[in-house]
Amino acid sequence: MTETCNCNALRQATRRVSQLYDQLLAPVGLRATQFILLVEVGRRGPIALLPLSRVLIMDRATLGHNLRPLEASGYLVLSVGKDRRSREVSLTKAGKKIVAEAKPLWQRAQAIFEAEIGSAEAAGLRTVLHRVAETEFAEG
Repeated sequence: MTETCNCNALRQATRRVSQLYDQLLAPVGLRATQFILLVEVGRRGPIALLPLSRVLIMDRATLGHNLRPLEASGYLVLSVGKDRRSREVSLTKAGKKIVAEAKPLWQRAQAIFEAEIGSAEAAGLRTVLHRVAETEFAEG
């Protein structure tokens, strides 16, 4: 049964790929999830937490949990949003610097992944995974 379970296959693959990226990002003290979060905030910020959680397909509590260590490291800053009820997150100067330091390590992980899987296969996989991520699955 587990060999035909889509969820299990995706989670196993995600853990394996995360191990590669985490290992290569370790010299700058980031995990893959943190690097992705910093890059998204850098691209979209300042951004309110709710829209960011939607972009990352992450509930707001989990997003907050993931933001705290990056804020404590000085890579992100949370501020009062435009409507004063929301909070916005943006990259700091230190955040931009760590992203720049991490980018070559991330590119190395990308290259290793594509060398093992194949460039065309990796591109196809990303296409399918983006489609999966955009799907609003209906129950039964």
